[in-house]
Amino acid sequence: MEKIKVIVVAGPTASGKTALGVEIAKAYNGEVVSADSMQIYKGMDIATAKPTAEEMCGVPHHLIDFLERDKAFSVADYVELAGEKIRDISSRGKTPVIVGGTGLYISSLIDNIQFPDIKSDPLIRKRIEEQMAEKGCEVVFEQLKQCDPETAAELHPNNTVRVIRALEVFEITGRKLSSFKEESRLVPSPYDALIFGLNFNERQKLYDRINRRVDIMLENGLVKEAREVYEAGEMKTAANAIGFKELIPYFENDANLDECTEKIKQETRRYAKRQLTWFRKNAKIQWIMLDEFDNKDKILDYCKKNIAKRLSL
Repeated sequence: MEKIKVIVVAGPTASGKTALGVEIAKAYNGEVVSADSMQIYKGMDIATAKPTAEEMCGVPHHLIDFLERDKAFSVADYVELAGEKIRDISSRGKTPVIVGGTGLYISSLIDNIQFPDIKSDPLIRKRIEEQMAEKGCEVVFEQLKQCDPETAAELHPNNTVRVIRALEVFEITGRKLSSFKEESRLVPSPYDALIFGLNFNERQKLYDRINRRVDIMLENGLVKEAREVYEAGEMKTAANAIGFKELIPYFENDANLDECTEKIKQETRRYAKRQLTWFRKNAKIQWIMLDEFDNKDKILDYCKKNIAKRLSL
């Protein structure tokens, strides 16, 4: 069976993935499939930097803004839905372009990870959740590091949904979630993927872009958006989106807006660093150091040459 040719644009937040993904899609009659774990949720447009209609330039985008904030969404859900979108796009003679910064989504999709169909155990889950509420995320995360260090290495301690799920799977089956993933790698991937990774030689250039982006978010109404979610009591999911939880002290009169703004910038820079650490583990990524190019046209030309060579598109 012939593999589906897929182009992937990955990288840290604020690196310009959306713009490059759109240009590649325009050049190859493509449609974009988002790989962002926060852009899937409704009502979080500014904080998650969802592309606007203007930024999409008429290119169809999938898996953005389709899920209510109180709904759970797993990596397995993403792999299934993204696979459906990719097959549909390809069946219509178009090129699937995966764009995003959630490394776990991208690697699980491209490597065709098969997730075990293990039903949740309410009693085990409730006990882990209560322990997390009583002792904190870090204590429970340490437990995951002890029983499944490979999965722990893929997760941030604050990613409570996935930390709890990994511990739950271990308790139910006696096996590490990572061991199921390793087994699934024996199943060939249906995709022939070329992965571009965006980065800068000078880290400060990325950090400057992040700081500017946060300022723009604030100008565009981030505080209003976050306050609406906060007052609706829907911070459980939103708390995973940088730009929301950092504003809670402002809403509760425990800090001023400048202090919270600086915290947002700091946490976003840290997140970008974690993203890069994740992506560097992937030997398949072809890195584009953006500060080595004079303009965006040269970046696109570079991509086109590699796409012609690697995917024959």
